[in-house]
Amino acid sequence: MALEEGARSSLLRFRNRLEQDIKPSYLMDHMISDLVLTMDEEERINSQPTRKDQAVFLLELLLRKDNRAYISFYNALVKEAYDDLASLLHESLPHILPEAYKNTSDGFTSQVQTVLSEGGVPQRPVVFVSRPELVNRVREKLYQLQKKPGWVTVFGMAGSGKSVLTAEAVRHQGLIEECFPGGIHWLSIGQLDKPNLLVKIQSLCFRLEQSLDSQSLHRPPNSLDEAKERLRFLMLRRYPRSLLILDDIWDSTVLKAFDIQCRILLTTRNRSLTDSVSGAKYQVEVESGLDENKGLEILALYTNNKPQGLPEDARSIVRECKGSPLVVSLIGALLKEKPDRWRYYLCQLQQKQFKRIRKSSSYDYDALDQAMAASIEVLPAEHRELYKDLTVIEKDIKVPAKVLSVLWDLEPEEVEDILEEFVNKSLLFMDSHHKPYLYYLHDLQLDFLVEQNRTQLESLHTKVVRQYQKHYRDGLPTSGDEECLYWFRFLTYHMAKANLSQELNSLMFSLDWVSIKAQIMNPAHLINDYMEYGPILDKENSKVRSQFQEFLSLNGHQLEQRPFPDVVQLALSQPHTSEVYRQALLQAQERARTGKLYFNWLNESSVESLSRLVIHPHQGSIYSACFSHDGAKIASCGASKTLKVFKSTSGEKLTEIQAHDDEVLCCAFSPDDRLLATCSSDRKVKVWNVERAMLLRVFEEEHEEQVNHCQFTNTTRRLLLATCSNDKFLNVKLWNLNKPSSQNTMFGHFEPVNHCCFSPDDTFVSTSSNDGSVKLFQVSSANEWKTINVKNMFTESDEEIFVKCSTWTADGKRIICAARNAVLVFDVETSDMLLEIRTSRLSTVQYCQACPTSNLLAIAFSNYAVELWDLEANKKMADCSGHLSWVQRVHFSPDGSQLLSCSDDQTVRLWETNKVHTSSAVRLKRDSDVLFNDEEIIVSAADNCNRLQVRDGRTGSVLFQSEEKPSRIRCTCMCRQPPAVVLGQEDGTVQGAGLTASQVLRMVGCRIRRLLTSYRGLVLAVGLYTGSVQVLEVPSGKLLATLLGHTRTVLHCQFSQNGQTLITSSEDTTIRVWRWQSGECKVLQGHKEQIRCFSLLSNFPADTRLLSWSFDGTFKVKAHTHTHTHTHTQNRQQHETKHKIRNNLSFTHNKVWDIENGEKLQDTEAHQGAILSCHVSPDGFLFATTSADKTAKLWHCDSWQCVYTLSGHQDCVRSCRFSWDSRCLATGDDNGEIRLWSVKEGSLLKICSRDGKDGMDSLHGGWVTDLHFSPDNSLLVSTGGYIKWWDVERGEALQTFYPTGNALKRIYVSSDFSTFVTIDNMGILYILQRVA
Repeated sequence: MALEEGARSSLLRFRNRLEQDIKPSYLMDHMISDLVLTMDEEERINSQPTRKDQAVFLLELLLRKDNRAYISFYNALVKEAYDDLASLLHESLPHILPEAYKNTSDGFTSQVQTVLSEGGVPQRPVVFVSRPELVNRVREKLYQLQKKPGWVTVFGMAGSGKSVLTAEAVRHQGLIEECFPGGIHWLSIGQLDKPNLLVKIQSLCFRLEQSLDSQSLHRPPNSLDEAKERLRFLMLRRYPRSLLILDDIWDSTVLKAFDIQCRILLTTRNRSLTDSVSGAKYQVEVESGLDENKGLEILALYTNNKPQGLPEDARSIVRECKGSPLVVSLIGALLKEKPDRWRYYLCQLQQKQFKRIRKSSSYDYDALDQAMAASIEVLPAEHRELYKDLTVIEKDIKVPAKVLSVLWDLEPEEVEDILEEFVNKSLLFMDSHHKPYLYYLHDLQLDFLVEQNRTQLESLHTKVVRQYQKHYRDGLPTSGDEECLYWFRFLTYHMAKANLSQELNSLMFSLDWVSIKAQIMNPAHLINDYMEYGPILDKENSKVRSQFQEFLSLNGHQLEQRPFPDVVQLALSQPHTSEVYRQALLQAQERARTGKLYFNWLNESSVESLSRLVIHPHQGSIYSACFSHDGAKIASCGASKTLKVFKSTSGEKLTEIQAHDDEVLCCAFSPDDRLLATCSSDRKVKVWNVERAMLLRVFEEEHEEQVNHCQFTNTTRRLLLATCSNDKFLNVKLWNLNKPSSQNTMFGHFEPVNHCCFSPDDTFVSTSSNDGSVKLFQVSSANEWKTINVKNMFTESDEEIFVKCSTWTADGKRIICAARNAVLVFDVETSDMLLEIRTSRLSTVQYCQACPTSNLLAIAFSNYAVELWDLEANKKMADCSGHLSWVQRVHFSPDGSQLLSCSDDQTVRLWETNKVHTSSAVRLKRDSDVLFNDEEIIVSAADNCNRLQVRDGRTGSVLFQSEEKPSRIRCTCMCRQPPAVVLGQEDGTVQGAGLTASQVLRMVGCRIRRLLTSYRGLVLAVGLYTGSVQVLEVPSGKLLATLLGHTRTVLHCQFSQNGQTLITSSEDTTIRVWRWQSGECKVLQGHKEQIRCFSLLSNFPADTRLLSWSFDGTFKVKAHTHTHTHTHTQNRQQHETKHKIRNNLSFTHNKVWDIENGEKLQDTEAHQGAILSCHVSPDGFLFATTSADKTAKLWHCDSWQCVYTLSGHQDCVRSCRFSWDSRCLATGDDNGEIRLWSVKEGSLLKICSRDGKDGMDSLHGGWVTDLHFSPDNSLLVSTGGYIKWWDVERGEALQTFYPTGNALKRIYVSSDFSTFVTIDNMGILYILQRVA
């Protein structure tokens, strides 16, 4: 049969690629075994002078051959890991009838060979002995998976041939066609940690996607959760009815990563591994030894004899090997080289001259050490020394030849020849499915080497380290290949084993090492290194070790992002006394000389945080998390339907369970930490064995609605589990785990019960319900003891009162409950309310818990906050800020030293309660103003206590703080002359301020004396929610004026440059122009909705026009004649719209005013949606508007005509900014996209990079809220969830700063584009200065 035209065309089309890359000697063995290439043809190919000439000759031969040769060539490429080349030829594979090419009687055809090769199934070993009885038993179990998914476990002792049997069992066309038409996919596992398991699944997903269309290719999954979901999709949707073979599974936790409801066969030494997974299960046991005839058959194949022709010593050798295929193969390989040494090798085995490898070993092979010693003895002396070096390899680790090339200081080709010799003598194994090949030792071989070289282990590890240092003396490896991966995984291990503490310190206290390893591996792996090698590192400097560990713990969630963040920039946010910060600053300064952007957080020292560790365990909201009773573990659950357990020290995942069919609402440890209970929206309660991740009990019959909460008793004296649900009547139950049904049901609530909690002595259980009450039931009798009517405490409202939860103080004398925006403390005996903690009316209390060892109470809020209160002092001790969405649960560690919180933002945070600070309870509001004065930076903003603060931007220290205002401060602005500050209030007044300077100096100390000298003459205006505006003098705090007129909240205020005029806008739909010192006021009326912002149309004093925009759909223009002028800096800071607009607005207008006479000059219908921002070009000729209608528009300032409509954004266009030369306009939308436009032509110039966080989040983690160009227009800064700096010409991101919170409203920029000021939604002030 001639070669099909499609196949011929593929060979010709990709001929150059194939000639460049293939090594014919690797491929010809496979083609000869398929009988498509002759020995003569092989000789002719090998006679060619160069590798490329050999490749050319091979391809010429292929073009003259048939379809079978093409298929064989394709299979050889797959087997030799030329996956990229094989994918080029895959589409042109000829379709041939399988029955025409059967080469065995058991259904093994060339078509089967193709299927198995594509799936990575190992070839038969060179010496293969058939074991048909076992093969048929495996096939019989595989046929059980024909109709439904399940697990087939092939188990047996090490070296019993499980993998070979499994591979042989699937070499059957009937089995594949009937049961697994989707293919066979092989994955070798071994003893893996989590990072390496992720790498394995990534490679499997890539292999599966490679065979699909190019649109199916995705970036590699970044976490085990994502990898599991990707694999589930591929196996169930793209490869239905396929078989996944997992070879050499050791750990049930690893197995759960593959619990995806597909068809799986696994080989293992532990027959009980599948107890922890769901689905049908079948088992096949492989006997630990070959029978005598099979052993003889192996020896016959090695020595090219027939079994009956072997000497008598052969039977004795098989008996001494005790049937181990591994040991028999070792002896066979020796006899192949020395066929006259039968008697010698038998004596070696019989003498048993070496002691047992490990007395406790489960491997019952006395013969192994003799066989190993004999095999090593025949090696050349120099090779024996090289083989000894393999002692340092960890079990189940496959090593590329390049690592050994570094270790042995030999060329890679020479190393490959040596390794080939080891493989041929069965002293080493080769994984040919990787390219380059990977090499590994069997566990038994490694045990032998360790025992033989025990006294030399330290020097052998030292050799590895020294050779690495010699090879990489110029810098760390960064290639990301298998060799690079090996060094990042195991270099610290070798240093620790070599007792090279100085080298280990230098490496692990290096930011370069942290940066590259975090990118290649993951932060949990690094944190584990600091934990594991902590005793060694602490001898040198425990403080530095804790600094690096803290940096990784708090930034681990950032380091899991893709694209990978700049570690140096992250480290610049560390405390300035930290070694991490010191190294980052040095690197930033060095890179800044080459033009790289870095930003130093100047006032970081003024920000205090309790957070110790941030973990991202789930995809989706986390509803519950709790400490184990020994404090070592944390369990969490949520919307992902999974239960996870991880270390409380590092966040390393220990266990993952697909726990329920719906959201998991609560999880709880038993008092001895052996059990975990979960409850779910699927109405089921489940109890799990923690260590084995095995389901022990399911209670699914009695609750008829979702089960909201579960908790064990506090002691094991009488272990019970309490649950509560949304059931109408039978909604609280107690369970004895030894009984199939509930032990007791508590009656009394007739609305859903949200929470249940045992008293410290387990005498009572408290229940919290939507009926507005907390009930206390006696555990022994299940009788109601008393009811606390919480709803009676909320007499001011007719709304329903839902009690979210209750918690007991450690002495059991008080019970605390949460409802609406309050936490109430009651006396248990009298039911009297002892204390009430009321919080902001804008948030609700989600949960609270009393500390078991102190008077602290933790409260979780819907406004993303966690607060710590002292119950005795009735005083808030700290704000634990960091979450970016509703906080669902808080839980103290048993010793009270730590607090965890979990949130809808998909994170669990740990806080150290012994680091509480009263100052951490002070947060700034985002409505602020900033003045830049040479080296000084002045920031004014309101705090959460409704006081006005003026801060030194460089240190964060408070220069001025007002008394608490009775009305909430809404906006503020500052000016230099005359000396005053303004604040606007809700009551419609405006006030201006003068403590004396000497009083302030006594208050803030001598450091501030120099600052106050430069701050004299500062005036501050503050707009309040009541509508009033206050003008104050700083630093004295003297009230200069109170401006009354606005009837509703003042939204925006701005001084003229000379400070004589103050302009304010309000929710009352008016703009007021004040001569604030005299109180004279002009009112600009015409808008029908609140006026969010306004802007002067020109910098020139003679131009009196003012542009305003409103949610009523208008922009208006008025003019004024006051001598108002603006610097470029002030003009760049004129406006920002910060809130989502109402969707029912159909048209939007701008208005232009004459401020002097109050005349409306222009009223323009601008957009078919609300206007969200405006900006005037620096040259004063144009202004831009952006809208919820997804467009931006350019307008002429004189004619008011629309010049261009800029379309293309896919969401609301929220911000805009002209470049300083007025040639370019930047616009940002709610998808995080930024577009750059030509002002002259109205055309799109560039879309800034669209690659978002993790490929899912918007580029900014939210809306683009503010934009600023650098003075030379080459750079652009943008804000949203975080801050990004861009190269304008290329549209590429140059740097990203991740604040602790998010939702940045605006950013203030110094005139030289070196300093940036903003406040996040957690009230943290950021003063960022470019590193020079």
